[in-house]
Amino acid sequence: MKKIEAIIRKTKFEDVKEALLNSDIDWFEYHDVHGIGQSRQERIYRGVQYSTDVIERVKITIVCREQFVEPTIKVIMTVAHTGKVGDGRIFLSDVIDCYSIRTGDSGDTVLADKK
Repeated sequence: MKKIEAIIRKTKFEDVKEALLNSDIDWFEYHDVHGIGQSRQERIYRGVQYSTDVIERVKITIVCREQFVEPTIKVIMTVAHTGKVGDGRIFLSDVIDCYSIRTGDSGDTVLADKK
């Protein structure tokens, strides 16, 4: 099993969400997050000066079986891409095990939704 964590632009979240749901990803979690990037500059909008230090993004976390890793990453990369600085990052890590609190089962079969 793998954990995919993607940090993307807020403006791309709805598109990515729909694409993931249409590509057989049954469940994921997301959070609004803030980060500080390397680009630090002031911008003026309607006469008010704003700092661009803090970047607002959405972090999506997905735990999936090995066979779904590459298709999931491809969906995120394709849909979240704008070609501009700040499109985001995807992190991939191993998941040692998974447990169902309700049934007590463990392993990647827990990821399959059993009614």
